Amino acid sequence: MPHKLRKIRKLRGSRTCGYGRVGQHRKSGGRGGVGKAGGHKHFWSYVVKYDPLRFRRIGFKPPSSIYKRPTTINVGELKDLVMKKVGAEKLAALREPIAVDLEEMGFGKLLGRGRISIPVVVKVPSYTERALRKIEEAGGRIVESLE
Repeated sequence: MPHKLRKIRKLRGSRTCGYGRVGQHRKSGGRGGVGKAGGHKHFWSYVVKYDPLRFRRIGFKPPSSIYKRPTTINVGELKDLVMKKVGAEKLAALREPIAVDLEEMGFGKLLGRGRISIPVVVKVPSYTERALRKIEEAGGRIVESLE
């Protein structure tokens, strides 16, 4: 609300109106820049409080970052899984292949690193040729669904 004790009323006719040298309060220098100048520097507290989305990332994302890679497991680690599931004593006594559902355990792909000597029937969404070959050599197979 306007009143008669405003600063400009008191300083009327004083040439600089309380800002020191003539021109010190004239252009954009007194405000710290024009527009969005100083957003990463002297106006950072303003940006944090009133404009938090100013420096957000917009635009292209490479497909490799969008595509989620499946969780993998190696053929050599299957023996440990079967040991936990069945037990070491029962493993030696079993004659038929042991069924392992890797998809249910959260694995998306079977890789061919390592060795396996026990026959297993594996359900997994994806696998490599090397993994298939090693499992078949051990007397097992990879299936689409476990019955």
